[in-house]
Amino acid sequence: MRHVTKEELEAGLDHIRESPLNNGELKLIVCRPDGGGRKTLTKGRLDLELGLIGDKWKTNGSSRTNDGFGHPDMQINIMNSRAIDLIAVEKDRRSLAGDQLYLDLDLSDKNLPPGSRLEIGEAVVEITEIPHNGCRAFADRFGVEAVKFVNSPAGKELHLRGVNAKVIRPGVVRVGDRAVKI
Repeated sequence: MRHVTKEELEAGLDHIRESPLNNGELKLIVCRPDGGGRKTLTKGRLDLELGLIGDKWKTNGSSRTNDGFGHPDMQINIMNSRAIDLIAVEKDRRSLAGDQLYLDLDLSDKNLPPGSRLEIGEAVVEITEIPHNGCRAFADRFGVEAVKFVNSPAGKELHLRGVNAKVIRPGVVRVGDRAVKI
């Protein structure tokens, strides 16, 4: 398994910056079932209480809550599809990032500040304030340079590690659906 180099990451930054500001596309849906692993979906259902149906978010818990359940403002993790394409190197490794939705869309605060809403398929999600940062598991899967890249000033500005969101309107989302700011 090859990890991308610092130079390769920096060379891909301009392509990521060209992500659409609106009317992006849902490129990948990944479910993280209980018991581990990843399941790539062509469609999924976003639920007000459970997040992505079949995903372990709710039962996985959070260090930010005391009840043993997932944090309500971290229901859905969204990552820029151009960023994960660059970082993962191989398409079949993209799901290892652990996010549920991968959008070809500019996720920066300038374009999608906390409180922004996206309509994706039948569902609506709201971007929350809690940052989504690269962690040890991300480093193990994609290398130290990838973590440095997503946590760099440019990486933070563009939210290359992704953003957290919560479901505002439940519904079905499909690969190929448009992601539209509302």
